[in-house]
Amino acid sequence: MEKTKKQKTISHYMRILHRDIGFFLIGLTLVFCLSGIALVYRETDFLKVESQISFPLRVGLKADELGDEIHLRRMQIVKQDERIIYFNDEPFAKDGKYDKQTGIATYIGKDYVFPLNKFTMLHLTTNLTSIHWFIVLYGILLGFLSVSSFWMFKTKTAQFRRGVTFALIGFVWVVVLIATL
Repeated sequence: MEKTKKQKTISHYMRILHRDIGFFLIGLTLVFCLSGIALVYRETDFLKVESQISFPLRVGLKADELGDEIHLRRMQIVKQDERIIYFNDEPFAKDGKYDKQTGIATYIGKDYVFPLNKFTMLHLTTNLTSIHWFIVLYGILLGFLSVSSFWMFKTKTAQFRRGVTFALIGFVWVVVLIATL
């Protein structure tokens, strides 16, 4: 008597991919989780250190152009003279100076302690950095995990209906949250 190979269904392959990708993403998700929580407290001194920051800008900037160049959203000009513009942007920058003749800006800035300072940059990346492909892939894999969850149970079971219910609750929760912002 010959044993016949059982045909593997799409559910079988989805379960395997869901399991393997899920385990792969555990470490990545924990990093995003911790750095995301740290970003919630970005305006407090929690987990932050002060350091002197100095960098070159264009020479001869005017006071109203300086905030955009330094990327400080709430920058306030404290005073200015012919050569120096003094500024603050609490809680992110204090004791700031910009020399119009040399183009050098310096201030005391606050940043997260290592390694949180590196982790939080994952949330702030743009398509101009090479790491953005990692972030896009991470999002695609998380999307796959969300969708492949529907293949974990047969469609007529209570577990499947429960999963659909929780997915809908999650979707509605996000819509309500966004509507209240």
